[in-house]
Amino acid sequence: MNRIFALTISIAMLNVAVFADDNDLKDTYLDPATAPIDYKIQGEYEGTAGPEAVKFGVQVIALGDGKFRMVSYTGGLPNADRSHKDVKVEIDGELEGDAAVFANELFKIEIANGELAVSTVADGILRGTLYKVQRESDTLGAKPPAGAVVLFDGSSADAFEGGKLQGDLLAANCFSREKFGDHTLHLEFRTPFKPKARGQARGNSGVYMQSRYELQVLDSFGLAGKNNECGGIYSIAEPNVNMCFPPLQWQTYDIDFTAARYDDQGNKTKNARATIRHNGVVIHDDLELPHGTPGRHPEGPEADALYLQGHGNPVVYRNIWVVKK
Repeated sequence: MNRIFALTISIAMLNVAVFADDNDLKDTYLDPATAPIDYKIQGEYEGTAGPEAVKFGVQVIALGDGKFRMVSYTGGLPNADRSHKDVKVEIDGELEGDAAVFANELFKIEIANGELAVSTVADGILRGTLYKVQRESDTLGAKPPAGAVVLFDGSSADAFEGGKLQGDLLAANCFSREKFGDHTLHLEFRTPFKPKARGQARGNSGVYMQSRYELQVLDSFGLAGKNNECGGIYSIAEPNVNMCFPPLQWQTYDIDFTAARYDDQGNKTKNARATIRHNGVVIHDDLELPHGTPGRHPEGPEADALYLQGHGNPVVYRNIWVVKK
């Protein structure tokens, strides 16, 4: 469960060449081994605190230059049964030596060596300890079933127009040569670690169903879960729960897509629909897509390609396959 998928130094150098249009490469990290200590502190923590040993989940977001934001949730981390909106506390902190320290009028929180210690300011007594965890999607590494169209298995980018290999990964900014109507799609993606970036500059890409409806890809770890953040359908719907993992962790999208329907005169008679799982959790359940989203093609009756949008960010993909319906 505690695997970190890291590129070698040589592939990291290739990343720089492939994504030369990224104007902030000096603060972009593609390998945990080369990332600053902020990366080791950033992440998810779970454990208990207080006299009644209440369970808490905490997400720690690195903001660059040794600064952090902590978001805590009573009961544990956001998941299928727990909303990301049920925030208990948000607090900012910063590095002090090799530890990140957060404090308010009641508590002092210190993070070091994968442990988050909570003590009371008044007496300094330890009130609880949370431990770093690395969650993993239950569909990570899913094998294509018989009859699936394998678009990318790490060996070749030929199934994509404009496809570029980055080692055994697929760089963003390409579209499939084959076009699809109703289908089920599985893919895996990884965003870079860009602690100083904000908003849409923080590992931006997008998975366009039929080149028409954008499922956002972004480092939205610990954020509010808007429709322009990871898991959102741009301009249409925010995810039911923000299931975004920290950057440099592999994540999954599993999409069950039903195309819009048109009559013989080309008039739309039914909107497209999609059920989407992000890291194994349903974030859109039979969602109606009333219109297309900006970025590539308008809605239409014909089948169309899978588009992996590029924004000059080193977002990569792997294990992409489609089952036609």
